[in-house]
Amino acid sequence: MDDNDIQQIVPRDVLVKQGISAVTYLAGGAFLLIMTVGARFSLLGIILSLAAMVLGIGALLSRDREDKKPGLILAIAGILGMAIRFRIPLLQSVAGTVLGIGAIGLFAAGILKGIKFLQGLKSRR
Repeated sequence: MDDNDIQQIVPRDVLVKQGISAVTYLAGGAFLLIMTVGARFSLLGIILSLAAMVLGIGALLSRDREDKKPGLILAIAGILGMAIRFRIPLLQSVAGTVLGIGAIGLFAAGILKGIKFLQGLKSRR
């Protein structure tokens, strides 16, 4: 048995943080996809956009640096959702594209973080 056969066991607290982070990013991506479609409807668009802004601001105020990235994306998404809903000329034209790119980015980050979590989980067996 050489040094390559020995794997580092990922500490439980790191594993928990990785798992929560992966789920958060994936949920944020799903929320942005739903919000992109929902922003075009009156009340639903307003509710989803306000929810994105509130959740985003809450994450920005978090102490954890990992929460700030998706928080910024959600806060901006809320503003863009309002731009779509209220047909603000300059923002409305790019809002849908930016929301789609944000959703894809959050999904990609969530998948990568999920892979990291699964690798860490495997190291504990």
